[in-house]
Amino acid sequence: MNRSANRMLAYALIAFALIVTLVLVARQPDSFRVERSLSMAAPPEAVFAQVDDLRNWQRWSPWAKRDPAMQQSYEGPHAGVGAIYRWAGNKEVGAGSMSIIESLPSQAIRIRLEFLKPFQASNEAQFLFVPEGEGTRVTWSMSGSNNFMAKAMHLVMDMDKMVGGDFEQGLAQLKAVAEAPVTPKRAATARDVPPAG
Repeated sequence: MNRSANRMLAYALIAFALIVTLVLVARQPDSFRVERSLSMAAPPEAVFAQVDDLRNWQRWSPWAKRDPAMQQSYEGPHAGVGAIYRWAGNKEVGAGSMSIIESLPSQAIRIRLEFLKPFQASNEAQFLFVPEGEGTRVTWSMSGSNNFMAKAMHLVMDMDKMVGGDFEQGLAQLKAVAEAPVTPKRAATARDVPPAG
């Protein structure tokens, strides 16, 4: 086989591989959903408060400590609909924003997620708080649509495994925070008052 024939065969194989790849990408699902749940020995209102106030996420979020130099800012109210959190950090945390778009006290929270880095995507997260005996069953989910690039990424990585582990870690940390005993504030006594002069 001469050099020209070898080159034509190589081109044909590359074209075939590209066609197979495109077919595989096109057959990936148009949407995705990742979901994890965990029971917590705390009432729904206590767990809800940790999620509804975006500033509280620093105590339990699985991404909070992955970049100590991460830039963070808040807009709008501290909690509830209209609360916004923006971040920009290293390759582990990327950059983006989240906004609370629905807040049903002690029941559910919906959040719009806008990712800017390492890739652009718009997804929705949801927290459900269901009474379970004297505690709460918390379900954390994220869903979104898959564009062509997202479908291509699904060929080499499993979104459920990639994000699901973070959700499991976050729920475990949320459980620890929500179940921590509340230390009552001690009333001031005469010994607490500094002497005059």
